[in-house]
Amino acid sequence: MTKNLLKMLPLLIGGTMFSQFSTGVVSLPTTAMTIKIDTDPTNVTMTLTGSSTAWLGVGFSPDGMAAGADGFIYNSTANRDYMFNGVGVTPSADAVQNWTELSNTVASGIRTLVVRRTLAGGAGDKAFTNAAGTLDIFYGKGTSTSLAYHGAGNKDYATLTLSPSLGVDDANTSAKRVGIYPNPVKDVLNITNSDKINSLKIYDSTGKQVLSQKSAATMDVSQLTKGAYFIEFENIDGSKSYEKIIKN
Repeated sequence: MTKNLLKMLPLLIGGTMFSQFSTGVVSLPTTAMTIKIDTDPTNVTMTLTGSSTAWLGVGFSPDGMAAGADGFIYNSTANRDYMFNGVGVTPSADAVQNWTELSNTVASGIRTLVVRRTLAGGAGDKAFTNAAGTLDIFYGKGTSTSLAYHGAGNKDYATLTLSPSLGVDDANTSAKRVGIYPNPVKDVLNITNSDKINSLKIYDSTGKQVLSQKSAATMDVSQLTKGAYFIEFENIDGSKSYEKIIKN
């Protein structure tokens, strides 16, 4: 039964089974930040972490700070929704602020922001789609929370992969759910809340099991070839859940 379900999953990615998509938690190592983007049929939710003493910014474009690029910047002002005006030019706050801050917490010097807006946003905003695919971003952090030049090296680019999700976490319950990161993954897959599962198995796109192990905080996937896989969690309550992972 499980194998048959896994065989069906690739066929259903574009169908109605998956009404939500997620990048999972992705590390942005140049700035010691992380990002996670979730979509549903109405909204996009972004979880961003980074230094509590810096402004934190994400732009939604493969071309960096090109004029007209859309972005989100946490800083000491009340503005969060921005448009970039070119390299070396201070971004402009949008007239209408479409990002809603759901939570803003600080622990051990790390700020965790959870923000949300509609997929379409407003004038000049990046239009997200609730579908599998890739998302090019650029990102940076400042030397303080005041919006100013980010300083040498405090920026980089990344490509995120939105994959089907069987449920996007609510901001109040995300800490309780089993999760995986990074995704895409190269060598080691980290598993959050691993104490909630008995075991996990990885299947290729044909439904063939290729890896398995008992509950642990990490899983070595370095031996897998590049491609798409499905991870099955056998939870301590007897239920099972699935996530898609991309092996780089």
